[in-house]
Amino acid sequence: MTPLDRAYAAMIADPEDDAARLGYYARLADDELVLLTEAEAKDGNVTPRLFPLEDGPFVLAFDSEEKLSAFSGGVTDYAALPGRVIAAQLAGQGVGLGVNLGADSAMLLPPEAVDWLAGTLEHVPEEMEAQPESFHAPQVPQRLLSALGGKLAGAAGLASHALLAGVAYVGGRRGHVLAFIGAKDGAEDALARSAAEALTFSGIEAGEMDVVCLPDGPAARMIAKVGLRLDLPEPAAPVIREIKAPGADPDAPPKLR
Repeated sequence: MTPLDRAYAAMIADPEDDAARLGYYARLADDELVLLTEAEAKDGNVTPRLFPLEDGPFVLAFDSEEKLSAFSGGVTDYAALPGRVIAAQLAGQGVGLGVNLGADSAMLLPPEAVDWLAGTLEHVPEEMEAQPESFHAPQVPQRLLSALGGKLAGAAGLASHALLAGVAYVGGRRGHVLAFIGAKDGAEDALARSAAEALTFSGIEAGEMDVVCLPDGPAARMIAKVGLRLDLPEPAAPVIREIKAPGADPDAPPKLR
């Protein structure tokens, strides 16, 4: 089963579980999907293939080439795009999204669901200033930790690690702060968006979490004393292959055919 298959199974196992439903949408947004198109992409332009269904026009996408082939019965034109990009392009067009049709995880998202997903992903965290007074151990539900873990897995190399802690600010406001330690230059917005999406798709009502990027200094060490450390994966090392000209290796002479 693919990650999207598992998210779908969790959602249909308990239709009343909002967290499971949001978890499906989060996975749909993050996964790369293969979208059926009218022709090969040209100059970066993709024309989705529209299918007129009873509820209106739909485009079809799959989370694997195998599912696409099983549905189409053969070779067809497609484009590989993240689910969030597909949702953004369809938003406001009155077009629905069919996912994994023909498979056990088949799902039809009506246009209003596509619009909701695109709008949710467009949310930009608000900037503010506040002075911390003290930090304490975090008290957050496991589903938020799971959502953060999933988001941070896709942020390899953007920061050394993250620290989650409770915080009290001068003036009386209390909450939680997620501090990214040693963030790369220019990665601040991407990290803040990832944290915001984790909070949104965790299903916590009226949830709030502050995000800050800090160097590995006194403030980071203060938070580390009481906070929960969340490690980001290391970026994958590039694969280097040595190519030799024919005949350059005396132990492997060229073959004549």
